[in-house]
Amino acid sequence: MAELGFAGGGRTASDTAVAGPAETPLVALIGPPNSGKTTLFNQLTGLRQKVANYPGVTVEKKVGKVALPNGAEVDLVDLPGVHGFSARTLDERVTRDVLEGRVEGIRAPDALVLIVDSTRLEAQLMLVEPVLDLKLPTLLVLNMCDELEARGGRVDDGPLEERWGVKVVRTSASAGIGIEAVRDFLTGVGVAVLSAPQPERTVSNVPGGVALPMVAAFTARRVRVREVVQKAGYQQPSPSKLSERLDHVFLHRLWGPLVFSVVVLLVFKSIFAWAVPVMDGVDFLVGASGDWLAASLPDTWFRSLLVDGVWAGVGSVVIFLPQILILFLFLGILEDSGYMARAAVIADRMMYRVGLQGRAFLPLLSGYACAVPAILAARTVSDERDRLATIFVTPFMTCSARLPVYALLIAAFIPAEPLLGPILDMQVATLLGLYGLGIVAAIGTAFLLKRTLLKAEPTSFLMELPPYRIPSLRSIALRLLDRSHIFLRRVGKVIFTVAIVLWTLTQFPRTDLGAPHIEESALARMGHVIEPVIEPLGFNWKIGVGLVTSLAAREVIVGTLGTIYGIEKADEEPLQLQDAIKRDLSPGAAVGLLIFFAFALQCMSTVAVMRRETAGWKWPALQFAYMLLLAYVGAFIAYRIF
Repeated sequence: MAELGFAGGGRTASDTAVAGPAETPLVALIGPPNSGKTTLFNQLTGLRQKVANYPGVTVEKKVGKVALPNGAEVDLVDLPGVHGFSARTLDERVTRDVLEGRVEGIRAPDALVLIVDSTRLEAQLMLVEPVLDLKLPTLLVLNMCDELEARGGRVDDGPLEERWGVKVVRTSASAGIGIEAVRDFLTGVGVAVLSAPQPERTVSNVPGGVALPMVAAFTARRVRVREVVQKAGYQQPSPSKLSERLDHVFLHRLWGPLVFSVVVLLVFKSIFAWAVPVMDGVDFLVGASGDWLAASLPDTWFRSLLVDGVWAGVGSVVIFLPQILILFLFLGILEDSGYMARAAVIADRMMYRVGLQGRAFLPLLSGYACAVPAILAARTVSDERDRLATIFVTPFMTCSARLPVYALLIAAFIPAEPLLGPILDMQVATLLGLYGLGIVAAIGTAFLLKRTLLKAEPTSFLMELPPYRIPSLRSIALRLLDRSHIFLRRVGKVIFTVAIVLWTLTQFPRTDLGAPHIEESALARMGHVIEPVIEPLGFNWKIGVGLVTSLAAREVIVGTLGTIYGIEKADEEPLQLQDAIKRDLSPGAAVGLLIFFAFALQCMSTVAVMRRETAGWKWPALQFAYMLLLAYVGAFIAYRIF
């Protein structure tokens, strides 16, 4: 069979092969971090994409469908951003395994789109040779071409095409420039690939399988890339004057931390100020739909289960979705604008003093979303002792699952009285204090670990600073939709299941009149067993049940309390969850509960991934006990003080 006519070493009959797939072609989108890869993926797929996790890991898998001009479709998978295939990090390992067809649930790609940042061309083209070794139809995309030209840079596509035998297109994914050229390539893939055999494929950092030491192979590849870039007449773009001016402020030893503090303050102010109207709307819809269900269904056990159990539990958590989305909105803007990398540099100065590697900042930062992927991201920390220390302190970072708990208790017990005019009030200050408390606990724990169990000298921190860019609203919007889906899916699965179990426990033991009063139910009896342990903290049995169920996921306590109070007040005038909690908790106990959740490791998923990452139960058990002790002592002191 002749070559397919695609650049990059099209597959031939001489390749070791199996029969080609009789399904929609799969094209992998690959590139270094910050190359615009995900933006291009969003441009091509739009809303026709799904986000899940690769089997066995929490690295996100993004797969979407691309509608082609000829009416056909191509599946597009957005692989994690990588600089190479050494498999030293989880992202590199996942990317390598997908390209080699060794990941369950996703077949090997039929073609590749390699995207690089044209403003940093020489460094990013180091991926070309390992990618071309796969001998798949490949398109080389030079992204951010508009920025390259605007800053006085230039490059000739011809030498790149001639040297590597690939088709080269120029794009600006954020502006939608060159997208049709990429679609044309995908159309050709859809026409030709399906009838082609599949080669055996192996990804290697050693091009052509040349048996050289790794350092020598890397150096030789860099020399070849540099020669090609020179033949292409590549002119490095001048430094961004805007980036230089902003960095004079944002990276300043005094002004940098001050600006960072102001940014953080505005983010958390918005969580309460901007989210309130939307939350009120969601609260109204949840309440109105619950009343409609109650009025529409006959007075049976099923109505009680649906309205008093499931709807009260799930609805009480869904209300906090706007606050979570606002948090992720700001995180997306800060990341896409390039500011987040500067925040890492600022944080490194402090982290070095406590003994942590500066590279640990990125896993810790991702811990604000979820501790599980943050712990896996610690694989980027090369030193083993630093990696263990990073894993140990990551759960102290306030993840998004804590936010519904914080928002509920702060709104119920903390008045919105101004402290610094319209900028800072008591509620915002409390939320900032809880986030700060987690940071202080992480720093203190890291300081202790690096001077006892994990004693070692801190290592240096190097990080590439991308230029400042205007974030893509489309990409951010799609990211928020993904987060909404993930949050609602967890609510739908975990909290739904917990609500059914809790409702069932409130129906027994049965009486002549039917279900017992909740204080006499099996659930209450189980809660009373826990009560003596938590009574010194000012907590009752209802909070105790919530603490137990929150081991599945922290926000489950909100759904648990919503279900318990929903059942308890089913025959009375319904109360808002905040009002119901205020009747059962004193202000001191409420502060104690906030502190308990700031410290406690209430997440079995985190414990499980820690066991896997540390190859045993020693570190997870130590961490769970350590954080539980801190949480208990902190809650005890708060209850006595307040």
